[in-house]
Amino acid sequence: MEILFVLMALLMIGFVVLPFMRRRRGMIEQVPPGHPDAADPANYGFARQEELDVRMPGPDQDLLDVLDLVQRSQDYRAAAQLLAGTEGEGERRWQRVQAFAGAASLELAQRPGGVSDSPGGQWLRVWRTEQPKDAGGAAVHAEFLVQQAWRTAVPGTDAFRIIMEEARAACGEAALLAPGDPIPYIVELSVARGLAYSQPEFEQVWLKILDRAPNHMGAHLAALHYWCEKWHGSREQAYGFAEAAAARAPRGSLLAAMPLFAVFEHLPEVNLVSAFYQSEVVTKAMHGALHAVHSARADDPMLAHVRHLLVFFLVRAERWAEAMTELIHVDGHVGALPWTLSPDPAAEFAVYRALAVAGYEANGGSPATLPH
Repeated sequence: MEILFVLMALLMIGFVVLPFMRRRRGMIEQVPPGHPDAADPANYGFARQEELDVRMPGPDQDLLDVLDLVQRSQDYRAAAQLLAGTEGEGERRWQRVQAFAGAASLELAQRPGGVSDSPGGQWLRVWRTEQPKDAGGAAVHAEFLVQQAWRTAVPGTDAFRIIMEEARAACGEAALLAPGDPIPYIVELSVARGLAYSQPEFEQVWLKILDRAPNHMGAHLAALHYWCEKWHGSREQAYGFAEAAAARAPRGSLLAAMPLFAVFEHLPEVNLVSAFYQSEVVTKAMHGALHAVHSARADDPMLAHVRHLLVFFLVRAERWAEAMTELIHVDGHVGALPWTLSPDPAAEFAVYRALAVAGYEANGGSPATLPH
């Protein structure tokens, strides 16, 4: 089975790998596309790589329809209406705020504007100008500034700090417009990471979130970044934060999957040894995430996030059948960790999917034996 991870390594260092494989003499080996014995993801009804949606982790047709309308018309009003009708403390509102902010930021990157044309994302500027008291627009603007800082400047530079300071002020304004809304403070968690808030300062922001939405998964994931070793905490602090969240998670909450995200944030730069992914720490975190997935509501907006990360770990651990079970739930959308860390999320996801199919078939699986 180690040949699977050799192939993955080759992909990571830039070689083009076509992970079509077959079973022969107990080993997995490459075969060319179209070969009768090739493991083909299409046999399982999976989407073609070019059809994978990189914008979101899972379906949200209302959001997609509104994003399309706003970007075609450059009229913000549909976005304002959608946010106004979205539950204030829920995960879906946070995801939609991120999506609108990200759309405006990408538009600006693609069309910075000049003498003869207006810059991309102009609809967000008009939204803030025409409805300065709209809490949704204020939250989107704050998140837009955060995304701009990370996308256009280097942490630690003056340019980065200037944008982040502007984002902090925007978070404060958004919080004043909607005192019970956790989202301005969730946005500020990223500001806190970028501006290196002290741990007491960070805790003050975190307590405001706990007062408003104590079981908000998106907020916990944002806070986890701060506590990671690569930012302002340590492996022990990150694990402790994640395990505490899992321990107090109410029944049906995806917070039980937090330790798996902590493990992911502290993976070694290169580790293709399957035994690592079968270790006690990783296995325990996977089991917690699997339990969370099986206990969660089918319409939980964060469910796809957890399933995508499970695909990554289950494939690395050579748990092929379980990886295939998760794939049938998330295939079609790839806007989630770990795929979004790649320059080409769809290609990264497609490689792991092909590895899962190959491993599944090498152990006797087929489309007929996969439960749906």
